[in-house]
Amino acid sequence: MTHAGVREALKRCGSRRSGGLRRGVTFAAFGLAATLVVAGCDGGGGGRESYGASSLPPSLPQPTRARLEAAGLGDLPVARASERVDIATPTFSTPTEITNPLFPISDLRSAILSGRVDGKPFHTETTLLPETRLIEWTQSETVETRVSQYIAYLDGRIQEAALDFYAQADDGSVWYFGEEVHEYRDGSVFSTEGTWLAGRDGPPAMIMPDVPRIGDVHRPENIPAVAFEEVEIKTVAKTVAGPTGPVEGAIVGRELHDDGSYSDKIFAPGYGEFYSAHEGDVEAMALGVPADSTEEPEPSELDALSLTSERLFHSSQRREWRRARLDAKRARVIWESYKQQAVSRWLMREGNRAIEALVTSVRSHDQAKAGTAAIDVAQTALDLKLRYRKPLEIDLGRAALWGRQVVVDARDGDLEAVTGDGAVLDWIRGRVEHGLSAVDTTRVDAALLVLGESVADQDLKTARKAGARLINTFEKIHPAS
Repeated sequence: MTHAGVREALKRCGSRRSGGLRRGVTFAAFGLAATLVVAGCDGGGGGRESYGASSLPPSLPQPTRARLEAAGLGDLPVARASERVDIATPTFSTPTEITNPLFPISDLRSAILSGRVDGKPFHTETTLLPETRLIEWTQSETVETRVSQYIAYLDGRIQEAALDFYAQADDGSVWYFGEEVHEYRDGSVFSTEGTWLAGRDGPPAMIMPDVPRIGDVHRPENIPAVAFEEVEIKTVAKTVAGPTGPVEGAIVGRELHDDGSYSDKIFAPGYGEFYSAHEGDVEAMALGVPADSTEEPEPSELDALSLTSERLFHSSQRREWRRARLDAKRARVIWESYKQQAVSRWLMREGNRAIEALVTSVRSHDQAKAGTAAIDVAQTALDLKLRYRKPLEIDLGRAALWGRQVVVDARDGDLEAVTGDGAVLDWIRGRVEHGLSAVDTTRVDAALLVLGESVADQDLKTARKAGARLINTFEKIHPAS
């Protein structure tokens, strides 16, 4: 279950993802137009399975031994069909009502996962989108699926973005109907490896049984040479340490990967995919809402940290280093005070790293690194505010911060970084547009258009101005009720 963009670096961690890609005017500039795959279309070389025109088969067609061998998977120790719980053809009467607590995608509005891959900081954002997607998975059956957006960042830069399609069967099991994968390199899409669609490329895959039992085996992905994994449930009723306290009822699945290796993955009620690790790489749930939402007052330190990082951003970009040093010290004091409260340990690590980078870069008078570190501190504060505020408000704040990153990278002369910044902004735009007025949406699109054109023209001066315009645009938006 690993997205292609970090497939090699994170291939054993198996990250779960989310989507919301806009098919808008800036795609060409950010390298998306030529590679976009549209879910639900019948085109593309896939080998659609034929079920006949009148009824569903008693069992889902499975990859043959010959197909596994052709994909180089012939020696995998896969389970016998009699051991698997994902063979019978599911029925979908209310597919978008996903109530399975171990994969609650229709309720999990926003989630942050954090960790390390290849020794670098790894961070993901997943977001449930309001729209659904119809997928024709047999010649006579179409299923409405929920759409989730996933963005992965490695060392602060976009590495992968994807749309994932899920549905719940009548028995309570959750099924994966495909993914649109966009892998980034140097800010632009260079691969859609790992993209697949149920019906066009093979059968849908069970991502979570209705009531997992020890010994149950299922395949979360079942398309040889594209995406293939098999999971055996090894532990149930496990209590795990969650972002804000113990979480009961988790399960552990032993995952067989397409290279023959294994890793354990934890799923937890209210969160879904919770923790995975392999050979030093790790991805863990840092915060998820509504599971971690609270009605308690938001700690004052978070706003203080946001305001201080904003001042730091401006002072570093003006090279006012004396003021920047004072604010860097203040940011550290605020952060140390906040850490005395209950803080997600994974977000605490991200905050620690951002504060230290900020102090170091200000001390060395490094304009670009200080600007980026100030943005990272503000980003950590925003992530922590997700417990107290609506995801839409947090995403608008994230977009404004990426506008700041455009300014920093354009001033630093880094066209590739600006290109990646624009791609992130385009993805975030796709997940906030449902909450914006038509006028605000137009303002955002106009600003993104200017940024896209400046990237295409390699005009970093105009890109910097576009970044400033985007900051102003997103900071002034008041979400539609």
